[in-house]
Amino acid sequence: MSKARCYLCKENIIEVDFTDTNLLSHYLSENGKINSRRRSKLCSKHGRQVKRAIKRARNMGLLPFLIE
Repeated sequence: MSKARCYLCKENIIEVDFTDTNLLSHYLSENGKINSRRRSKLCSKHGRQVKRAIKRARNMGLLPFLIE
């Protein structure tokens, strides 16, 4: 059984951009919380980049803090 690889590593994405809200919304739960790396199946490098990009996008007003 092979180990599941990180989606961003498979797509050869080096840097995660905070303006790409379509990509970042895949790593948010239905309530707007950031999914864990285990749940989203990201490697540690990309998990940190996604976390940082989501927080920047929230502060810029591109992503909501909470979804009600």
